[in-house]
Amino acid sequence: MYSLSEDYDTLRTLDNNQLRQAIRTSKYEGHTAGLAAGFLQANVIILPEKYALDFMRYCQRNPKPCPLVGVSETGSPLMHTLGSDIDIRSDVPHYSVYRNGEMSETVTNISNLWADDFVAFAMGCSFTFEDALVRAGIPIWHIQNNKVVPMYRSSIDTCEAGPFGGKMVVTLRAIPADRVDEAIEISRRYPMAHGAPVHIGDPSLIGLDDLSKPDWGDSPAPVGDSIPVFWACGVTPQNAIIRAKLPITISHTPGCMLITDIDDQAEVTVFGNKSPNYS
Repeated sequence: MYSLSEDYDTLRTLDNNQLRQAIRTSKYEGHTAGLAAGFLQANVIILPEKYALDFMRYCQRNPKPCPLVGVSETGSPLMHTLGSDIDIRSDVPHYSVYRNGEMSETVTNISNLWADDFVAFAMGCSFTFEDALVRAGIPIWHIQNNKVVPMYRSSIDTCEAGPFGGKMVVTLRAIPADRVDEAIEISRRYPMAHGAPVHIGDPSLIGLDDLSKPDWGDSPAPVGDSIPVFWACGVTPQNAIIRAKLPITISHTPGCMLITDIDDQAEVTVFGNKSPNYS
């Protein structure tokens, strides 16, 4: 099995198909930050069809934290619009299983949990704009140090739909003061990967009092002279399913994303007439 500490540099040289095969065969079970450069990564939510329409409405009403890029057919684990060979039961490094709003276990394969009424949703991930920031020479501490981005439950309300609602989850990146404007403009180009930040500066204004204690992910380095910049996060729908207390829901484990075949420069429209561009 690949060790993140020993083989991360090797993993970064693999293409998206090779990485998915490593994940599918449980040779790699770690986070996907910094991997598959140039390809869209996705947050994943899987739930019974009974709740799927309300969840789709929730995504449409909250496009910053929930930029929907793919929806499966009911009962089908194959995500045809995201790639030629993607099986949502095995192609995520780690899954979190929730029962009645409580996290019951994490697993690396959900084939034995799959049900004929399940619908899978994929939402764009911040790793896409992070890759663009790195290419521009903007330092991203958690990528440089093989960590998972820190995630916080903010005081920002999302727009409710059916049983789904709650606070927005945000991610933190400390950006050098002289590069904040550039980071905003770069991330704005990727609306299907959360787009521009939702807050810049004083964390207390969005309900965050101690940045050293994220709700998910790894603790960040001290901000120092940099500026704390917060982006909407794809863990927001996990927060929403916890609140909804459904009998069962399955998500990616924060930081462990689905690697797609979609060019991260492509314009992806789920409800319009544009088709994803995958190789």
